[in-house]
Amino acid sequence: MAEAVRRLDEMNPLLWLVLRRVLLSFVSFLVVSVIIFTAVDILPGDTAQRALGREATAESVAILRSEMRLSDPAIVRYGRWLGDFVSGDLGTSMVSKRPVADYLVPPLRHTLLLGAIVLAVHIPLSLFLGLVCALTRDTPLDLGLSALVLVAMSVPDFVVGIFLIVVFSVELGWFPPLALIDQATSWTDMLYMLTLPILALNAAMTAYVVRQTRDSMIEVLNSDFVRVARLRGLPPLQIVLAHALPSALGPAINAIALNAAWLVGGIVVIEAVFNYPGLGRLLVEGVRFHDVPIIQAIALILSGTHIALNLAADIGTTLLNPKLRTRSS
Repeated sequence: MAEAVRRLDEMNPLLWLVLRRVLLSFVSFLVVSVIIFTAVDILPGDTAQRALGREATAESVAILRSEMRLSDPAIVRYGRWLGDFVSGDLGTSMVSKRPVADYLVPPLRHTLLLGAIVLAVHIPLSLFLGLVCALTRDTPLDLGLSALVLVAMSVPDFVVGIFLIVVFSVELGWFPPLALIDQATSWTDMLYMLTLPILALNAAMTAYVVRQTRDSMIEVLNSDFVRVARLRGLPPLQIVLAHALPSALGPAINAIALNAAWLVGGIVVIEAVFNYPGLGRLLVEGVRFHDVPIIQAIALILSGTHIALNLAADIGTTLLNPKLRTRSS
């Protein structure tokens, strides 16, 4: 019993650290929701007027204002909007008068599909390149790969996307310039259409993981237990894959989690560049037609996802890092 209590006492700092991260993420979500609501609320003109257009009569505007309860105080309207969002009611489109949720499901499914494929390529590719750089430390191959991924990371993702379209679609004709996966007849056809968006997103994401994997692997390869494994005559491949790599994955896993959080924002831009039928294109269409409920819903969904992924990365870093686990403040 005493041992169980002692272990519980040892776990309490870690538990409180995780709970504090969760609480801060919740507060961040509330702050972001206030910013989104306020940004829309302070736009020039009346929401009802924007919904009906410039030629709407004063009577029709007054009727719509009454239906939307726009005369209520801002804090009341914010609470009603956030409460409806949490309960699953995302509002009604101002353009089509249909529930916003009807528009979000297919694009959300497409965005999640593209994000999953990008991560499925990103994780093994980044770890492999980082491992190659570590094993060929300070050689022309290491320096060349490091420089290449750093340059790719430094260029904005939409510039990379446009560059890929110009080179591989317009000049070479290897891939289609638009990712219209609704026209795909098979998984192979779909992956072919998504090649350029996948490359564009990975160009921006890969460098950080490669550098983290490289530096961590170099440190582990110089550690005592790897030297002992070499003295025991173990095969080099076994030493690298079975002993060194698992010990070097901590920083890389954290970098991958942070990249997954970044992907939430980056994927929106790339979807617009390649006309991919995801949340990014729907957001652009919502802005074009001034469809405020759609803009608010997508902005809050993307922000919430970004906060949740950052929380997961933060907790993962805490659990993997002994110094953070034992820190009391």
